[in-house]
Amino acid sequence: QVQLVESGGGLVQPGGSLRLSCTVSGSIFSINAMGWYRQAPGKQRELVAGIRGRESTNYEDSVKGRFTISRDIAKDTVYLQMNSLKPEDTAVYYCNAAITDLIRKTTSTYWGQGTQVTVSS
Repeated sequence: QVQLVESGGGLVQPGGSLRLSCTVSGSIFSINAMGWYRQAPGKQRELVAGIRGRESTNYEDSVKGRFTISRDIAKDTVYLQMNSLKPEDTAVYYCNAAITDLIRKTTSTYWGQGTQVTVSS
């Protein structure tokens, strides 16, 4: 069974930084792409950043230049470094991964449980 476990959320003042981590465990054949989404109260879930391989990345416009997604392939872990945080970044952040499982060799999308990020003075 595949699991995504997130960590690193919390409360931070405007202008501060946080780093989120998401580690994949279970019967994995390959991880094809990973990403971070967020959902603020009353809003739809949106893609914040995605990564394929080690260096192919994409970002939502409002976080470009402030957030950096990276991946440690050996550790099956994806990170989201968030700098210059703003109150509008407040949301629950979810890790997402497209994974081919070891047994059936089928590819499915998996989600983490979510981690709260609150930016407030």
